[in-house]
Amino acid sequence: MPLRALDRVVTVLVTATVTSAVWIAAGSTIRDRAREASGFAAPAIVAPRTAATPVARQEVEARPAPGVALIIPVRGKGPGDLTDTFTAARAGGARVHDAIDIMADEGTPVIAAAPGRVEKLFLSKPGGKTIYVRSPDGQTIYYYAHLKDYAANLAEGQQVAAGQSLGEVGHTGNASVNGPHLHFAVLKTTPQNKWWEPTTALNPYPLLGGK
Repeated sequence: MPLRALDRVVTVLVTATVTSAVWIAAGSTIRDRAREASGFAAPAIVAPRTAATPVARQEVEARPAPGVALIIPVRGKGPGDLTDTFTAARAGGARVHDAIDIMADEGTPVIAAAPGRVEKLFLSKPGGKTIYVRSPDGQTIYYYAHLKDYAANLAEGQQVAAGQSLGEVGHTGNASVNGPHLHFAVLKTTPQNKWWEPTTALNPYPLLGGK
């Protein structure tokens, strides 16, 4: 084929290819706009959640009322719902209570009175399902007893915020089925003491705003 004729063939092929590409792009744009107008636009691509993607907090740290050391560890209860049973007799007068009982319907959420670390989840004959939470400085243990159950995924060694769900009010242990309640104690200890070692009980009633 003569050189001039070959040049014409190449020119025609290139022109046809470019023209096709332009029409394909234009056609794609027209098709997408038509789909959008008809309400059938393709959904936007959403990036998968990664560790760096912000996630809304499920638990918001609660704070005690001004002048009060702790928040009441039964959801929905206020200072007027509390009774000071710290020195009440127990075991037929053999000992004193060293705690307060917060009466509530079975299944009412039990929440952390203060931040700390779950030191022990323990099942005992008198306390039933219990939780020992140690304060960040190691000098206080918050004791929750007679729980119906623990909060989902609660585990020993876990850090909890004030107001975080710990479990539910129940009557496990030696509590009466007719009087579900949370037995709550505040125990002074040392960072070196284990959760079961001797402690000094503090009256939770004034710490929770009771008067």
